[in-house]
Amino acid sequence: MEIREAARNDAEQLAEVMKNAEESGYMLFDPGEREIVLESFAAFIEATNQQEKSRIFIVCEKKRIIGYLIARSEKPKRISHRAHLVIGIHSDSRGKGIGKALFLHMLDWAKKVNLHRLDLTVVAGNEAAVALYKKMGFEIEGVKRDSLVINNHYVDEYYMSKLI
Repeated sequence: MEIREAARNDAEQLAEVMKNAEESGYMLFDPGEREIVLESFAAFIEATNQQEKSRIFIVCEKKRIIGYLIARSEKPKRISHRAHLVIGIHSDSRGKGIGKALFLHMLDWAKKVNLHRLDLTVVAGNEAAVALYKKMGFEIEGVKRDSLVINNHYVDEYYMSKLI
């Protein structure tokens, strides 16, 4: 297993893993809702990784991308100490420590670039993800009530953070 920064030429494989992760029903986009245009997605990968406090990390196994973690920070000085995270693991690689490995890799990087706060949102019913985030030191800060509509039902999201 190799963890590294994503590159432009990873766009197609990364888009496929994102599509697979969305099929879980726990991501922001419904399965099949988002169409990723590869050229603009490749530019997004490159632009994200050129920012000091933003990165897209991928996990590869035998040159196949099986997971990703996006850490995005913003420019205003008052919020430049924090990054928002999005993680996705291919369905055939879940439960094998890939998420934990991605978080540990990202945490090493986050310390080097002086990030202090990491945050994310997660569907409250996604017990496996919530357990992983808690294991990695994230705490629930609040509940975004009726935040999403999944299968015609309102569902809550947890707003979670970790200070480093």
